[in-house]
Amino acid sequence: MHRRKVRVGIDVGGTFTDAALIDNETFEVIEKMKIPTTHHDPDGVAKGIVQILNRILSSKGIDPEDVVFIAHGTTQATNALLEGDVARVGIIGMGSGLDGLSARSESNPGDIELAPGKYLQTYHTYLDSKNLTDDQIEAAIDELIRQGAEVIVASEAYSVDDPANELRVIELAARKGVYATGGHEISQLYGLKTRTRTAVINASLIPKMMETANMTEKSVKDANISSQLMIMRCDGGVMSIDEVRKRPILTMLSGLAAGVAGALMYEKISDGIFFEVGGTSVDISVIKNGKVMIKNAEVGGHRTYLQSLDVRTLGIAGGSMIKVSGGRIADVGPRSAHIAGKEYEAFASADDIVSPGVRFISPRAGDPAEYAVCGCANGKEYAYTLAGAANILGYVPEGDYAKGNKEAALKAWEALAGAVGVSVEEAARQAMDIAIDKTMKTVNAMIDDYELDRSFVTLVGGGGSGAVLVPAMAEREGFKCRIANNAPYVSTIGVALAMVKEQLERTVVNPTEEDIKRIRADIVERIVKSGASEETVEVTIEIDSQKNILRAVATGSTELRSKDLAQEAMPVRQMQEIAASSIDQPAEATVLAAQTGRWSLFASESVKKSFFGLMKKKTSGVSVLDREGVVRFKKNNAHYKAVPKSDRGALNDFLDENTVYSDANATIPKVFVFYKEKMLDLTGMQTKEQLLSILDIETEMLLDEDEMLVVAYQ
Repeated sequence: MHRRKVRVGIDVGGTFTDAALIDNETFEVIEKMKIPTTHHDPDGVAKGIVQILNRILSSKGIDPEDVVFIAHGTTQATNALLEGDVARVGIIGMGSGLDGLSARSESNPGDIELAPGKYLQTYHTYLDSKNLTDDQIEAAIDELIRQGAEVIVASEAYSVDDPANELRVIELAARKGVYATGGHEISQLYGLKTRTRTAVINASLIPKMMETANMTEKSVKDANISSQLMIMRCDGGVMSIDEVRKRPILTMLSGLAAGVAGALMYEKISDGIFFEVGGTSVDISVIKNGKVMIKNAEVGGHRTYLQSLDVRTLGIAGGSMIKVSGGRIADVGPRSAHIAGKEYEAFASADDIVSPGVRFISPRAGDPAEYAVCGCANGKEYAYTLAGAANILGYVPEGDYAKGNKEAALKAWEALAGAVGVSVEEAARQAMDIAIDKTMKTVNAMIDDYELDRSFVTLVGGGGSGAVLVPAMAEREGFKCRIANNAPYVSTIGVALAMVKEQLERTVVNPTEEDIKRIRADIVERIVKSGASEETVEVTIEIDSQKNILRAVATGSTELRSKDLAQEAMPVRQMQEIAASSIDQPAEATVLAAQTGRWSLFASESVKKSFFGLMKKKTSGVSVLDREGVVRFKKNNAHYKAVPKSDRGALNDFLDENTVYSDANATIPKVFVFYKEKMLDLTGMQTKEQLLSILDIETEMLLDEDEMLVVAYQ
């Protein structure tokens, strides 16, 4: 009998710990459940992980040895930073000669403000790294610990070129039984100030995360699961628990990354905005060309060298309460029913809403007493919420997690509508409009930041309250929208389906072929250590010539084969319509121009007449879709060519035709190459030689006759 192999995803949230069980072959969700998060147990949140793991496996009679992948996402690092629940950090700054003068101040960030009134405390000492002895290092460690440091950070000028001294500090601290980390372990970019700050934030999380990591790992082993436990990262990938022990900062914001990862696995989105709507807040992120957008995270208003999803959080959600001031509905949120300790009016029984009247409360000390609650003759009290408004207005579909009791909501809102002198529908509409206005400020900013085409954007609702906000917003603002499959569990599913991911950045001016080969080899070694199987690893190399950064991003999957969710390719006619819409052209003018591997390239040529029809201007649009019908590249004014790997002459000619020559220099085009399962982004390359050398490294496994689709634009 063929035993069913499963993947387990666990998402530890502030309120609930969720788990999902997924069939490893078909990716079908077999089971999902929630339990309250065990913050106050002696074993902490790890206890809840054990409980839910045992419960979900036994519910389907699954043996521990049939778990092939287990991962969890956690808000622990983020919450620790927000609440200032972090360790005190001692910094040993090092440098010599002229560099030593600036290194002394740049390696000393002082106390770092994490949130209003919450600080990460640091202590600092400085050593001249010329003729440095072990005795000097040990004395420095002892002095920092005497002052109160719980973790040590070693930070030396130019340690990214030679980390020997940082490694000595780490080794000597370890002998004393003290956790320590070095700036070079977190980032290989120059910039001692930002590198030190990022390393200090990382170090402040280590003791707490070590405790959790050890407990969680032990609990998974105690459950007889032999698969390695993976942890979600803030950029949407996962890493092994050993990596978490060294770099816990990468789990910051990982709860947010999981939701988008889950939505992308199921929802075939090319360009979209994803809303994970909970009870208290909404997390908003951008999907462009089928990928999630990433930026450098800030902590306490300071930039770090931590790449994370660009997620923006607002206090608007299903449980957001209605504020009344000056006799009218004035605001929605930021306080929620959950924070006020009230039940939602939309989930009451209509029989319990007896002679309702409106009262006003301040949910937290210092809040204005303007938050409306519905007081009933039987002594029961309910919060007026955005979920109530959405249910009254009919936006929440049958069977949805946020579907409430419309009759109860209407009865409760009659009292509120009376108090502000409008009809019930009008009161609900006013509340919804305020929520949409507040959210659209952020949505518009993100559309502008990532230059999205509004007519092609889809709004995707996830989380338990996705249907409360997203359909009404899409309707009013003219967007397409959908609610994600399994929306309340979308984060948990994202954790279970995640890929292993690693990133490496180095400061290199005009990288040579040797630099590129070296960073590529280093990232492959690093991602395999993190749990990816080597055959599945894909590497993207980016060169940022403005900032002199050479960056390698690697993704891979944890099993021996990477699976495609769609069993069969999308029909060409359907793809043609998606492609045409992505470049804003009629479908009949958009043709399938080339195909290779998982890629279909559609092209559209249009001739615009101007100046009384005398001048003709030809523009060409290119849209490349994967076999699931997701647009992975789209551009007007782009050129393409299908070339076999062996035809270097044709490739050279194509690049030359699309190069712009001026007196001073030659500007090569931005280039993407599609072949087999891979999309290769070469847009950061500065010279043709650089571009061709990377292409050679990346395609060395291709046969001479294998075809590549090359797309170029200026």
